[in-house]
Amino acid sequence: MSIINLFDTTLRDGEQSPGVNLNKLEKLEIAKQLERLGMDRIEAGFPASSKGDFQAVKEIADTIKNTSVTALARTVKSDIDTAWEALKGADEPRIHIFLATSPIHMTYKLKKTPEEVITTATDMVAYAKQTFSQVQWSAEDASRSDWEFLAQIIKKVIDAGATVINLPDTVGYTTPKEYGEMFHYIRMNVPNIEKAVLSCHCHNDLGMAVANSIAAVENGATQIEGTINGIGERAGNASLEEIAVALKIRSDFYPYQTNLKLDEIKRTSDMVAKLTGMHIQANKAIVGRNAFAHESGIHQDGVLKHASTYEIITPELVGVQANTLFLGKHSGRHAFKDKLKELGMRVTEDNMKQAFEAFKRLTDHKKEVTDDDIFTIVTEIQTNTATVDKYTLEMFQLQYGSNNIPTAAVELKTPSGKKVKTACTAQGSVEALYKTLESLTEEETRLIDYQINSVGGGKDALAESRVQLTVNGETVNGRGSAQDVMEASVQAYLNAVNRYIIQQVNAEKKEVVKTQ
Repeated sequence: MSIINLFDTTLRDGEQSPGVNLNKLEKLEIAKQLERLGMDRIEAGFPASSKGDFQAVKEIADTIKNTSVTALARTVKSDIDTAWEALKGADEPRIHIFLATSPIHMTYKLKKTPEEVITTATDMVAYAKQTFSQVQWSAEDASRSDWEFLAQIIKKVIDAGATVINLPDTVGYTTPKEYGEMFHYIRMNVPNIEKAVLSCHCHNDLGMAVANSIAAVENGATQIEGTINGIGERAGNASLEEIAVALKIRSDFYPYQTNLKLDEIKRTSDMVAKLTGMHIQANKAIVGRNAFAHESGIHQDGVLKHASTYEIITPELVGVQANTLFLGKHSGRHAFKDKLKELGMRVTEDNMKQAFEAFKRLTDHKKEVTDDDIFTIVTEIQTNTATVDKYTLEMFQLQYGSNNIPTAAVELKTPSGKKVKTACTAQGSVEALYKTLESLTEEETRLIDYQINSVGGGKDALAESRVQLTVNGETVNGRGSAQDVMEASVQAYLNAVNRYIIQQVNAEKKEVVKTQ
């Protein structure tokens, strides 16, 4: 069995999904979970794009030790220098440099001749090699490039020091046959190709990202790039969890395997969905809510008689477990700490104290507290940015019924410390709450999307709410969890507004640094 390395770009390409804006703490939590998952490479971000991204990449590079950390850079010396400053604390720092090679990109975007593109690529790879032992070079829009030109430039960037060659299907245009043939052509026509690892990076615009990635592997690629849940620009990227499970289940056909701990897939998927605000469709392969559900009577009968009649993947394989009781009202701090260690969650002493207090509050209302409940509580605390003055909920009250007009009363503490309160009526309870919050916040807000889900099952399950708002014209995601559906909804709304406030504070700090 050949080992296929998985290169996760959830924190870079995945974050480019419309409406997704992860802060440093959220990125770090996802990176730690990707490490637990057994990911080989993590592309932590694009350090030169912003001060916030630089700090997030640096924090991840300094923290993650069992997975190689990579950063993206343009073929510009300042980008490469910035990437090194962010990554130099990593155990194995890697850089990922890209430059377009297709005629349409070279002509209209770069406005460079093919010869100029070759010179730029080789010069910057050689420059990066002075500090980075591992240099990945990507031929952006490779799938629409001339193969002869690709072979020519790849030979020269390998001579300049590139250790990984990535041939992305940047716009999701190619087919498995075409993509596989391109990799075969490169292997046969680049004389020094054995000095570099071949990597693939597929977008899902035509729904073929996973199939294209596997076609690349069948033709010599030993690294696959993608994201958790397939998130990313436009229609997203290849879903790494789908690829890993496909190679496992069809090991009779594919002589390849990955290093992923498959039973961490569901928890990783849930965390990414939670922190990005990108809901997973119910029928999504591997991680969707219906992935192991059987509605048809014939299917149900078959599964009951023998699971393999209709179930080719067991839920346990990807970490879908029954929500059984593990801790309760009388469980102490030591048992709680041991459970976090079992879940692989590293927390500070202060966050441990907050999480335990939240757990004890939950046990006052919920008899059976599950792993998913604990994971949700700790993730919320670990990703809470408490260094900026924000809106906080002091009190809310809701009156509604089949014969009453829904009325919401809310009291908030504003970022300036002032307490404000008011009440509003509306046609529905959530509308009344959000109308009241809108009147209390100074920012101009408009609700775009609202979702409510349960964490696990049962009538006493934690509620998790996700919203997307425009705040002063900018799109922001928010989330909140509580045992009460309406409280979760309030927290999600305030979380979105507070995220906007934090972004503005960080932007002002960046501007101050620029002017000094």
